[in-house]
Amino acid sequence: MVSFVNLLVAGLLASVAIAIPHQAHSAFHHKRGSTKRGAAYNDASLIPLVSNSGNVPWAYNWWSSANGKMPSGVEYVAMLWGPKAFGTWTNDIEKSLSSGCKHILGFNEPDEASQSNLSPADAVNYHKQYMLPYQGRASLGSPGVTNGANGMGLDWLTSFLNLCGGSCGLSFVAIHWYAEASLVDYFKQHVTQAIQLANAHNIPEVWITEFGGIGDATAQATFLKQVIPWLESQSAVTHYAYFMVGQDILVNSNSLTPLGSIYVS
Repeated sequence: MVSFVNLLVAGLLASVAIAIPHQAHSAFHHKRGSTKRGAAYNDASLIPLVSNSGNVPWAYNWWSSANGKMPSGVEYVAMLWGPKAFGTWTNDIEKSLSSGCKHILGFNEPDEASQSNLSPADAVNYHKQYMLPYQGRASLGSPGVTNGANGMGLDWLTSFLNLCGGSCGLSFVAIHWYAEASLVDYFKQHVTQAIQLANAHNIPEVWITEFGGIGDATAQATFLKQVIPWLESQSAVTHYAYFMVGQDILVNSNSLTPLGSIYVS
């Protein structure tokens, strides 16, 4: 899961100067039946609160087994979190694949010391050892990197992809993003950079497997109302998951929070 240390990266903000894909309508109107939105969860029993909308067709829990039953119409997406998951990986992933898992996420924040903490070279080697054998049985994703600067984030991912040299069997790249909820342009710029990086390596999809706007409830609501229509308009962004389906974030007891209602509407 994300580390909340050093989430705001002023240097990265200052260095970004790229065009953001245009969206014709900025008002909060996005179509029903989204296939992109996901549920990042720890407690599987909470997933129906968001999936009943029909707009949340996939879920993941930073692990390789669901630890609970998925609601009808929701795909569980497994993750190889990092070295601490290697011991149970084969057993877990085989069960997940047999239960309908069609996508596998790579290592969680390998560019962050408090998370899976891997060099690009080690990550490539582990990816080829543990994930590549499942190419053809599931779509494989890159490690999910932070939006940190100075060798982290997309810098780390660039090194990983260069070392792969097209031999990692990747169908999508995965990124995370956290910053102040007011920084909507920064969010769009960062996602656009990830799309460009994926395109440069002939990878067709970008997944945003964690993102969040930091601020009070009003600021977060405004953030989601601005970014969801934009994400829905980006053909390369095929999956995204707001952090997270947890108490007092997207859900509260047995119902959606106001923020959760915005996310699934």
